[in-house]
Amino acid sequence: MTAFYEPLGGGRFAPTEHTAGPWSPDAQHFGPPSALLVRSLEEVPATRESRLARVTVEILGPAPLTELTTRARVERPGRSVELLSAELSAGGKVVARASAWRLVTSDSTEVIAGGAEPLPVPPEEAEPAPWPEHWLGADRGYLAATEWRAVRGSMVDPGPAAVWVRQRVDLVGGEKPSPLQRLFAVADSGNGVSNYLDPRRWWFINTELTVHLQREPAGEWIGLDARTVVGPDGIGTATSDLHDRGGQVATGAQALLVRPR
Repeated sequence: MTAFYEPLGGGRFAPTEHTAGPWSPDAQHFGPPSALLVRSLEEVPATRESRLARVTVEILGPAPLTELTTRARVERPGRSVELLSAELSAGGKVVARASAWRLVTSDSTEVIAGGAEPLPVPPEEAEPAPWPEHWLGADRGYLAATEWRAVRGSMVDPGPAAVWVRQRVDLVGGEKPSPLQRLFAVADSGNGVSNYLDPRRWWFINTELTVHLQREPAGEWIGLDARTVVGPDGIGTATSDLHDRGGQVATGAQALLVRPR
């Protein structure tokens, strides 16, 4: 295995087969594109020590398995708070936009407030977590390019579930992914991990991903403790507590379009 993307220079990237998602063989799972947008946001120069505190990825259309271009900029500069934005384009068409609040850091170790409890089973003690065989791409593409280990629930059975996830490939060829790139490569999977609808009969596709960050994750493994709620008129929400071995590092949410296929 190589990487999700091969760099072409000038903010251009060629997606590999490892980005292919479960809804269509011609469209990417939006974990890698979300991480690619975060990579672009991280490259925006900062004048003070700061960190991304919230990132929202708006999915404007499928990300095809063709050349992609990224660009990012400061939308609203400030001494302590900045608003950044990034775009992901394919064939001259913008397929996703990201907005991010970047905040100046300070020492708040004396007032740390705990999040969710650490996941009860470390990844090396967790059993492999297979995807249902009828999921498109369960044996190839993104789902196969990431390693899944079960903590609670099951991705084969419907309902909430908690898993550990690790990339088998880098985000960009020749680069080591940053902690936030690893996190966002996984965060878009909450609706899949906690699904309770048969994907052969139902769409439950997210239109966006919003992640609020408390700290950067440590290590290769990202924990995803996810649940899905669907209302009576085809609109749902998947929410996730995102972990590293030390405990919760972020909270993710996805708005879902739910309808029969």
